[in-house]
Amino acid sequence: MDIKKLFGTILTLLGIGGLVYAAILFGNSTGTTKALIVYSVLGGIFFFSGIGLLRTTKS
Repeated sequence: MDIKKLFGTILTLLGIGGLVYAAILFGNSTGTTKALIVYSVLGGIFFFSGIGLLRTTKS
């Protein structure tokens, strides 16, 4: 596996994890607004940068 594809996969999984954690905080209503925003934004950045890296890397 190419190092770029591996890094893209890791970024995508971290992004999914961050978005899921933000959704759990939102559902439980125990998280502060600040934490919810931070996890949502970082999860989105990681997810979309990982997907973009996977799409632009040629096999």
